[in-house]
Order: sequence, then structure tokens, then C-alpha cells
Amino acid sequence: MSRKVRGSQKWLRILVNCCPELLNDQILSRLNPPANEICWRSPLKDDGYVEYKDKAFIESLKISLDEMPLECFWPQSGPRWDGLGVTDKEEVLLVEAKAHVRELCSPMRACNEISINRIKDSMSETREFMRAEKRADWTRPFYQYANHLAHLYFLHVLNKVNAYLVNVYFMKDEDMKKDDTIVPQTREEWESAILTQEIALGIPTRHGLRDRVVSVFIDVEDIKQSATGC
Repeated sequence: MSRKVRGSQKWLRILVNCCPELLNDQILSRLNPPANEICWRSPLKDDGYVEYKDKAFIESLKISLDEMPLECFWPQSGPRWDGLGVTDKEEVLLVEAKAHVRELCSPMRACNEISINRIKDSMSETREFMRAEKRADWTRPFYQYANHLAHLYFLHVLNKVNAYLVNVYFMKDEDMKKDDTIVPQTREEWESAILTQEIALGIPTRHGLRDRVVSVFIDVEDIKQSATGC
């Protein structure tokens, strides 16, 4: 693994390739009904730790979009998924990982007017389905989470794919703390930041995708102990 890889990208790679049980156990128990196994499609060492996006992530998951093709919902250069997996019950897992609070913040970077309009239309449709506040701005500062919810809506609601959005939150990443950023030490610290994000996006406590969004909290120290020699 490259020495340049740090933070959430580093820890997710180690989890998936060296000690997947730490990640799998938390995810599987939160699915409804619980599954037994996860076959990870990315980021895999044998595949160069590729993180897939656009049509490539659909192909990696080997799913069919019978109702709506991706290009009709989202323009090119969509979200690049930190991880992708499929359970033994054919549940699709879209994974995003975070190691510090600043990673939650990201504005929309699309410049093409056609792309911007398509993104806004799809987000508006998702927001309406979730009954989120119309006045909430989904293009900033939490655009990434918003577009991940939109893709979950696209797969699960529009295409009837048994999909979940899995957010993996790492705690106690001392390497990132050296960058003078906010590194959560506890689950409660992460939950506070997540709540702020959802309030800003106008997301209600109960909505149509709530059961499809899974939050996993992993202590970096547990990974270090389990991945010794990897």
C-alpha cells in the first residue's frame, strides 16, 4: 500500500483486505433482515484498490437497472465510492468512509449547465421522496452526502435494487489529528456532527430511506491490533 494513502482511505483498505470481520460484523447486524457474508468488490488489493464510479460501479456490483439507466439520472463524473460490496442475500452496499469531521463538507463542483440541472432535478426528486425541507441547499456544504442519498434513491426506489448506503466513521485517527483537524474520539462526537449535517440538509428523523442508511463506527486502534503483519 502506498505510503501516501492516509485517513479513511487507508483504514478502509486495511479493513476490507486484512481484517474484514471488523467491518462485516457491524454492517451485517444492521441489515434487515441480517445477512451472513459480504463479498467485497472494492477497494481490493488485487484490483489495485480501485474506487469505482459512474457505469463502472454498476458493472462492479453486477446489477441490472431495469427501470432507469444511470445516465438519465446523473451526469458523468458522479460519486466515486470508497467501497462496494454485495451480501450473500444479494444486498448491494455503497460505502463511504470518513476519518475526520472536515470530510463531511464538500460543495458541488459541476460546471456544465446541463449537468448542474440534471443533478438538481435528481436531488429535488430525492428530497421530495424523503420529505426533506425544500429550502435546504443540497449543493453545499454537504453535497457529497446529498448525492449519495440520491444514488441510494436511484437504486433502491427507482430501480428496485436491494441497496444500502453504508457510512463508515473512524475514531482516533491520530495521523489526521496532526493536520489540526477535528478527529472524533468517540461515537458520540461523530453522531453530533452527523446530526448537524442532517439538520442542514433538512432531513427529517423519519423518512423513506432511513432504514437503508447504515452508520458504522470503528476505532482505529482495533484495526491496528487486528491487522498486525498485514
